[in-house]
Amino acid sequence: MSYFTKTTTSSLRVRRLWKPAFATGTGGTALVIWFEEIISFATEFIGVIFLPILVGIIYLFNIFLFKSCELKGDDLKK
Repeated sequence: MSYFTKTTTSSLRVRRLWKPAFATGTGGTALVIWFEEIISFATEFIGVIFLPILVGIIYLFNIFLFKSCELKGDDLKK
């Protein structure tokens, strides 16, 4: 009979993360705030990346939409 218990990987993760959380003085809340800041930075960064793509789509839509409104050679001869 063995007196040693097997540790799961989740308990090893908890053992590894409690020291940084304890060092900040707020416990697990600090980890949530860190993850929240990382996620907010990622969303802002993704928005900056997609902005030129959306501007290009709107510009192409503008070209194709108003191409039919341009004057043609037959319109100028009348």
